[in-house]
Amino acid sequence: MKIVKEALAGTLESSDLLVKVSPAAGDGLDVVISSEVMQQFGAQIEQVVRDTLNALGVTDGLVVVEDKGALDCAIRARVQTAVLRGAEVQTFNWSALS
Repeated sequence: MKIVKEALAGTLESSDLLVKVSPAAGDGLDVVISSEVMQQFGAQIEQVVRDTLNALGVTDGLVVVEDKGALDCAIRARVQTAVLRGAEVQTFNWSALS
């Protein structure tokens, strides 16, 4: 899946996160994470973000995550939504996601 425009998903409320995706300036995927719980859960947050991007087939782009203590399911949902908005997907096979 190719990100063609900048897109957002989520909020900066407690227990949520804001995900911003944009097209790549170069080749590759850059993931930037800022979190209030980075020291405790930073590795897990990054793993969930990268696994979700991999499941969607995203290989290029910039993904910025501002986490306020969200659960894994919320992280997955926000990343999926931001990517689908940024890729301008009109129809999607939702059963393909785990």
